[in-house]
Amino acid sequence: MPAIQTSLTQSQLAQLQGSKLFNADLAPVPPERRKWRYGSFAALWISMSACIPTYMLASSLIGGGMNWWQAILTIFLGNLIVLIPMVLNAHAGTRYGIPFPVYCRAAFGTQGANVPALLRALVACGWFGIQTWIGGNAIYKIMSVFFPSLAYATASRAFGINFPQFLCFLFFWGINMLVVHKGIDCIRWLLNLKAPLLIVLGLLLLAWAYRGAGGFGPMLSQPSAFDPGQPKSGHFFAYFFPALTGMVGFWATLSLNIPDFSRYACTQRDQVIGQALGLPLTMALYSFIGVAVTSATTIIYGQTIWDPVDVLTRFTNPVVLVVAMLALCIATLATNIAANVVSPANDFAHLAPRRISFRLGGLITGLIGVAMMPWKLVADPSGYIFNWLIAYSALLGPIGGILIADYFVCRRCRLNLPALYLPDGEYRFTRGFSVVALVALAMGVLPSLPGFLVQVNLLDPARVGTFLVGLYHYAWFVGFAVAFLAYLLGRILTSLPRPTVALDQPQAALESANLET
Repeated sequence: MPAIQTSLTQSQLAQLQGSKLFNADLAPVPPERRKWRYGSFAALWISMSACIPTYMLASSLIGGGMNWWQAILTIFLGNLIVLIPMVLNAHAGTRYGIPFPVYCRAAFGTQGANVPALLRALVACGWFGIQTWIGGNAIYKIMSVFFPSLAYATASRAFGINFPQFLCFLFFWGINMLVVHKGIDCIRWLLNLKAPLLIVLGLLLLAWAYRGAGGFGPMLSQPSAFDPGQPKSGHFFAYFFPALTGMVGFWATLSLNIPDFSRYACTQRDQVIGQALGLPLTMALYSFIGVAVTSATTIIYGQTIWDPVDVLTRFTNPVVLVVAMLALCIATLATNIAANVVSPANDFAHLAPRRISFRLGGLITGLIGVAMMPWKLVADPSGYIFNWLIAYSALLGPIGGILIADYFVCRRCRLNLPALYLPDGEYRFTRGFSVVALVALAMGVLPSLPGFLVQVNLLDPARVGTFLVGLYHYAWFVGFAVAFLAYLLGRILTSLPRPTVALDQPQAALESANLET
């Protein structure tokens, strides 16, 4: 068995310059640039997890009837589960230095890789829009404290928001696009600044709430609506599993495209330990801060306030308001760029590596994010979980199942690195598309489709049946398992193509590819 090639030689890089599947952004990270230790990965996840959506994440669960510890435990378990495919998919990025779209070529084909890349990119566009809306709305609310007339502007019937809100949204959107234009170094600087900033802000809010309320208020002693004698007694698990699926879906996007970050890791140990330390604990901690502060607002203000921006606008000191606005904007900006722009920019670049750069891919992400009207995605907490988080997890779960089945079971973690960049290499399959992977993807998505159509009121539940409607609540798990098994069965019935290019000598295939292009 030949040795595994985990980086390209200078001669191979020179040869691949002529391939239509190659550009500098998609090329493997050379060994000398793989410098991320476990601390870098822990910081990455602390930076991305400590954000306003995480702070508010428990609100939808408590609103659905859970008590505070049930909500926090559900969030922790969801992130513990999604950590598994996260670490597994990160393996290929760490070993070969490749980004997510190139990783997809092994299972889906050199052209078929665009299918999972685009599905993931479109979800990221929605998340980009949501985070941009949150940042823009924070600016609007704090500006309304200084200029009260802004709060009374009439909302548009077509858009559902008023003009000042839209202007603040566009302003924050423009800042995001400026950072994308500045490049990856600016993004890294933002992440390093943001991680301690929002953690400190959250802990300060927690201390203020505890002092102001003389404790954490009634929410931490509030019983679950599912307890005996309560309104939803006996129905806990009917709500728990859909909620758990939604929590898995929260980071299902990053569980796929984590190679975009793990390609910079020094070792597998660094990416595994760093992610394990950084993700589940931070999500649980920051969600708890959200629950505790919100509970205290019930005593301090006489009403339950879930949005931290609304809490901050109750302060009258202008210095506090300005500092809070800047902190929230920087924090939201850093999370948004790292989690929702870096990966889709690479995904869109993968469509046409010769024509679409990282910067242009980022601009495309931003424009689609605006067009999706993100304020409507987060307007309803129930819709946020059942229509958004679960719906896209039904798409991303099957992709994760296929990638893990292909890389770990079929290929035993062995990839032909040069051939990933060759139109006529072993990953060409059928005209660039892996039929087995595409069929497995469709089979993984299909079981959740009827339930989704019922959820968005496009199908009468009586015509579907209770079983299929309920299956939607387990969309990520069902999609992952079905696609995983379908892909393995497809590979058993067919056979993986034999390597057509030697691991260290891609010259012949390159010459053939260059003749076609």
